[in-house]
Amino acid sequence: MSRDDPESSNPLLSLRAAVILLLALLTGAAAAGLILLAERTPAEAVLGGCAAAAAAVKFFSWLVGPHKS
Repeated sequence: MSRDDPESSNPLLSLRAAVILLLALLTGAAAAGLILLAERTPAEAVLGGCAAAAAAVKFFSWLVGPHKS
């Protein structure tokens, strides 16, 4: 089994999962940035960004629709 064999190359993440995680990362970063601009502590910004990212995964998963194989 070589690395150049196209039949053996399975992606680590599906395109759907990659898009959802990228959008969640951007949402979390934006939320953390807004929290920092509101003159809160960096710890609060990290917690708020993580909470926003977690909610964004659920939202974007719903928005994109069910996974079709």
